[in-house]
This record gives sequence, structure tokens and C-alpha cells, in this order.
Amino acid sequence: MRATANNGSYRDRRSMKHVLDNVHGYIYLEPLFLQFIDTEQFQRLRDLKQLGLTHMVYPGAAHSRFEHSLGVYWLAGEAVNKINFYQELGIEEFDRNTVKLAGLLHDIGHGPFSHMFEREFLPRVLDGYEWSHEDMSLKMIDYIVDKHCIDIDSAILKTAKEMILASSEHGPQKSMTEKRFLYDIVANGRTEIDVDKFDYIVRDSRACGIGSGFQFERLMETMRVMDDEICYRANEYLTLHKLFATRADLHRTVYTHPKVKAIELMVVDALCYANADLGIAASIQKPSEFWKLDDSILKWIETSDSDSPSLKEAKNLIQRIRKRDLYQYCNQFSVPKDKLENFKDITPQDIICSQKSGGVTLKEEDVAVSTVKIDLTRGRMNPLERINFFKDYDSSEKFQIPDDRISHLLPRFFQDRIVRVYAKKPELVGAVAEAFENYQVKTYGCKAQVHATPDKKKARKQLEYQNQNDRQ
Repeated sequence: MRATANNGSYRDRRSMKHVLDNVHGYIYLEPLFLQFIDTEQFQRLRDLKQLGLTHMVYPGAAHSRFEHSLGVYWLAGEAVNKINFYQELGIEEFDRNTVKLAGLLHDIGHGPFSHMFEREFLPRVLDGYEWSHEDMSLKMIDYIVDKHCIDIDSAILKTAKEMILASSEHGPQKSMTEKRFLYDIVANGRTEIDVDKFDYIVRDSRACGIGSGFQFERLMETMRVMDDEICYRANEYLTLHKLFATRADLHRTVYTHPKVKAIELMVVDALCYANADLGIAASIQKPSEFWKLDDSILKWIETSDSDSPSLKEAKNLIQRIRKRDLYQYCNQFSVPKDKLENFKDITPQDIICSQKSGGVTLKEEDVAVSTVKIDLTRGRMNPLERINFFKDYDSSEKFQIPDDRISHLLPRFFQDRIVRVYAKKPELVGAVAEAFENYQVKTYGCKAQVHATPDKKKARKQLEYQNQNDRQ
């Protein structure tokens, strides 16, 4: 009983499992990778939503990092197979297994609620301590191998871990002397084009009901290795631009939706209250404790019988989320382009210090500020400037293409920083909105926001608060 696995080599189906993925169709799981998949540490990814708290606004966004990890594993293998099918580059079974393992395990070190855990919660409670899910992934991999006595070539394991770090600032750039292009498949630190993005852009768009014109299949079919680098056919320039533009659009409309950020701010506050009692942040020091953390931590806090004052505060915030009594979005502005270079994060203290005399005196704990950065992956730089192209399959020369050679409709600026302000109590919307306007005038000499906070919003929140007090 023998069968091909779309890569020209034979596989025994008796030793494989297959699952039906709603994005890629049937995904085949080989014994080497099943050793990792069939562990409690990898199965934990089922309890980590890929988009954190986004499902509270987009109900369909309930897919998990488990699905995404299987998708990246599959695409990583397909990418190697495509390259090997069209070019003789000495790709061996070792290379295939290494790239696929990196794809499978690249997110094994994520904490609860996606990137919120490492970017919002940990900096608050650890006072500048640097931690990344990529580094944690490496520790988790070693822990899984040791705990479950997984029989795997140590060279495969070492190289796969290097590939996971390839796009981070800690990536082993100097050690990549042979088949460097393989390191660009899962986490591409050179051009930011990788199968991780291919999977989550399509998967997230589909889950949220948002159409996407990006077709990663075109890129998979036309990519070519030149001088140990993955290059693309010149007529795929706009397809690559659509990759980055679609990612930015997802950030703007889904990942950083104002209500999603409001819920994230509340969850971060709740976790900060609960941290001392539950030792949440301390768990990052030990993989044996870290793997027990997942999105269910909110339910644990919510149903806790503890008399701890801090846990009660955390529970109150979670119950407010359940009742949709959220921090109230007041307004936002986009930082002017000429101010971006020297921009410093705006704090609640900056807002309350801009309050003029009035009926309400704001306190720092009354205000929440969220600064959202949306770009095409390279800050204020154009990511397409780093990509090399080729004319056709007969050519041996690679080159870069300036935007203005393709279209004058493409953007000339590649980053937004959006500052949003929230009132933690609904009756303070008016006061916070006014202080926020004063801050803009004081800082930029004008109101940078598109329009004032609607009077109806201020009045409605005040009325809701009064009615609530009357019922009590």
C-alpha cells in the first residue's frame, strides 16, 4: 500500500493521518510530526484562539492556533515541494522535514489571547522584561522532546529552531551558510513573504467574513531560487503588493478594531489584577507551567470563589465584558506624517493633564490610551524595495522594481500610527473626549481627529449611567 504525497517521493498511508482543513483541503500528517501533534502541549493550541479576543466583535473569528499551525506545516511542505519540482537545488528529505517541523511548531510558544499577552500584558507586569513567543517556542520544543522522549535527529531539531527565529532580531543570521532560502519559507526575515502570512491572511479573512483578493497560490507557483534567495516573477509585483496591503487592511479593520482594542484593554487590566494571585507572568519561566496557560484563564477568574480583592476587581472587569459594558471609545487621530519620527507613546497622564476646568476632574485610572501601528511590515519603508524579481524563467538576472515603474496609484507612505482614547466609565466620555481634543491642540496646534465625538454618544452614555444608578 504505497502512495505519493505530492512531492515525488513515496509515503506509506498506513503510517499517516489526514485531516480536512477548511482552507487547504486534505492535510497529511506524517509519523515524525504526529509525535509532536499528539502531545498535550501541542493540543493546547486548540484552546488558544488565533485572533485572541477578536471573536467578541467578529463572532466567526473563533479559529485556533492549532488549525493555523497545521496550515503553516502543510504550506511549508508544499513550498519546498514546488521549489524542488522546478529546480535542482539538492533538497533532501532532511530539508523537507526541517522546514515542515518549523512550520508546525512556530507558534507553540504563544500565550493566551494571541499577541496581547506578550505586547500588552507582560510589559505592564514585568517592567520592561523582554520576552517573545518565538523564544518561548524554542523552550517548549525542548520541553516536549524531553518529556515525551521524542526520537528525532538533533540536527533537524536545531535547524528547525533556527528557522523559527529567522525573522526575529535574535535570528541566527550568521549561521545560515547553506540553503539559506529554506530559512525564508516559514519566517522570512529578508522580505517578510512567508507561508505563515499566506495561511493567516486567507484563514482570518475567511473566518471574519471579509473578502480577500490575495492569491498565495500564484506566488507558490512562480517563485524561484536565485543566488540562494527566493525571487518572484516581475509580473507578480501587484500580487505581492496585495499581500502586504491585505495584511494592513486586516490590522485596520479586524485586529485593531476599536471595540476589539477596548476589550483587550479590559482583559489586560483584569490579568494585571489577577497576576499576583495566579502567578500568570511567573509561568513564562518554566515550560512545564507555561503550557497550562490558555484562553480559559478568564473563565477561571470569573468563576473563582477567592476572597482576594484583586481577583474581585478582575472578576468585575470580566463580568463587564460579558454584559457589554465596555470601556467607551471616545475618539482617535492619526499622527501627522511629519511627527512620526519623534513620536512618543501618549499616556493617560498626558490626557488628564490637558483637561481644563470643568465639572469632572479626571484621574489617570479613568482613561485608557491605545496606540495602534499599521504598516506594510517595514514601518515607514516600502517592503517591496527588499524583494528581488526576475524577467522570465529563461533569465538568470535578478533585479528590484521601483513602485513608480508599476503604477502611480500605489502609496507613497507606508505607516499609520493611530492614537485612540477610551473612558473606563461611561459617564466620563464627554470629559475624556474634551481633554483628548485639548491634547491635540496643545501638541499639534490643531485637532488632528476627523470629527468631534458625537454629542449623542456623550449624552447616551451619561443617560445610561443615570438609569443604571436609578435601578440600583
